[in-house]
Amino acid sequence: MNYLIGDLQGCCDAFERLLATLDFSPSRDRIYLLGDLVNRGPCSLQVLERLAGFGDAATCLLGNHDLHLLAVAHGVRRAHRSDTLGEILASPRRDHWLDWLRHQRLAVQEQGWLMVHAGVAPQWSASQTLALAAEVESLLRGVDLQAFLQVMFGNEPARWDETLRGPDRWRFAINVLTRLRFCTADGTLDFKRKESADDAPLHLMPWFDVPGRCTADTPIAFGHWSTLGTLDRPDLLALDTGCVWGGRLTAAWVDGGRRELVSVGCPQAMAPR
Repeated sequence: MNYLIGDLQGCCDAFERLLATLDFSPSRDRIYLLGDLVNRGPCSLQVLERLAGFGDAATCLLGNHDLHLLAVAHGVRRAHRSDTLGEILASPRRDHWLDWLRHQRLAVQEQGWLMVHAGVAPQWSASQTLALAAEVESLLRGVDLQAFLQVMFGNEPARWDETLRGPDRWRFAINVLTRLRFCTADGTLDFKRKESADDAPLHLMPWFDVPGRCTADTPIAFGHWSTLGTLDRPDLLALDTGCVWGGRLTAAWVDGGRRELVSVGCPQAMAPR
C-alpha cells in the first residue's frame, strides 16, 4: 500500500495514531511525507527518528520549516519564538540529523503523482520541476552548504525566466517548491497572502488554477496550505489539514486511479493564528 501524508510539523503522537489507523508496515507499505516534517509541534526530534527508522519505506520531502531548521543550525537565520527545534539542535546526534535532513528530496514523481511540498510554477512541466528540484538537492547535499543557505532566502525573482542562473534560479525553485500558494495569471509569485483560496484578492489565484498551467494534465499532491482545506480532485490532492493547529493529520491511499483519504485528530499544539 502507498500512502501520501500531509505536514507533520513535529506532531509525532498524531503520526503514530495515523500509522496505527493505516496498519502501516514498513516491510509491506510505503509512505510519502509531503514536507514540513519538523517545527511548531512538540516532538520534532522523535519525528526524524521515526522516519529515518523506516529506511526506504519512507520518502520524505523538504518543506520551508525543514529548510529553516538547516538555516538556523548553520547560523544563517535566527530561530523564531514559535520554533520548537531546540531538541534537535541540542541533540548529541545533531550533525547526524541535519545530514539526514539535507539528503531528503524536494520533488518526486511516483505512484502516478508528482509530489511537492507547496506548488509547481505554472510555466514548469513535470520533468522541469524534477530537474530543478534535483539541482537544489545537489546543493543542499554539497560541501559548501552554509554558503548556499546564505543566498537561499528572499522573495526575488518573482517570476520564472528560462535565463535565470545561479542563486536567482535556485531561490526561485526553492520558493515555488516550499512556499508557493498564490500567483497572478502570468505566474508572478505572491508570498504575502496565506488565507484560503476563496478569500484571495481578485488579481491572485491558487497556483494550480492559473490558466494554461503546464502541469494541468499531471496529478499533483502537495501540503503546506492548511487554510486551503482538503482538496481532492482527480488531478490534485492537498493534504495539509492543519494538524499542528489542532486540526487533523491526513493520509491518502493511492493505488493507480483509486484513492481514499484517512485522517486522525491532533491535540492543538499551537495557538490559533
